[in-house]
Amino acid sequence: MKRTPTLLLTLLLILAATSAEAQRIRGFVSSGLTLSQIEGDELKGFTKWGYTGGVGAIASLDRYNDWRISIEALFSQRGSYNNTGDPYSLSLRLDYVDIPVMLHFRDPWGGMILGLGVNYSRLVQQPNGKLLFNPNYFYPDTNDMQFLNNDLAVVADLRFTIWRGLQFNIRWQHSVIAVKREWTFTEIYSDTRTHSWDNDAYNNSLSFRLIWVF
Repeated sequence: MKRTPTLLLTLLLILAATSAEAQRIRGFVSSGLTLSQIEGDELKGFTKWGYTGGVGAIASLDRYNDWRISIEALFSQRGSYNNTGDPYSLSLRLDYVDIPVMLHFRDPWGGMILGLGVNYSRLVQQPNGKLLFNPNYFYPDTNDMQFLNNDLAVVADLRFTIWRGLQFNIRWQHSVIAVKREWTFTEIYSDTRTHSWDNDAYNNSLSFRLIWVF
């Protein structure tokens, strides 16, 4: 599985290189930031910053170039962050290789490009960070912090041209399968009674990228 990202990058570069001979296929590179959260960690807000960037190819599906399809290979960082201690503090980073496949529609009047698709992610590094909590009140189970290696998500994005081949992209992505199952949380009441429950965790992220289409 370690060879998969390299093979995909090679395939995309070859596909992008054909744009000189096939005008209906164009390559692009991207770089930007992610804001993410892990739904199910009992924390709220898109407070985890990370990097996202990679290469891709986009092909026109009609003579007017209104409908397009794209594939990308991206390195993306997602996770969760909270330093307030309410109910606990967390700094958690997950590194993924993303393979999104998108269908795009270009607004012929305003020039906006709307996209919808699916994304397969492969976890390349397990949680990198620290997990702190107050054991007198509320705590997650930290005995097993292993996250699942595969993530499948729905993706929606918006692109618009800044100048020539330079585009600005906003992308929302949400897991449709859990990235961690049955994560146990326990709350301790003032009379020493406890209440425990299990959550499935899902990635939820926003990304902001600059894209150069060549």
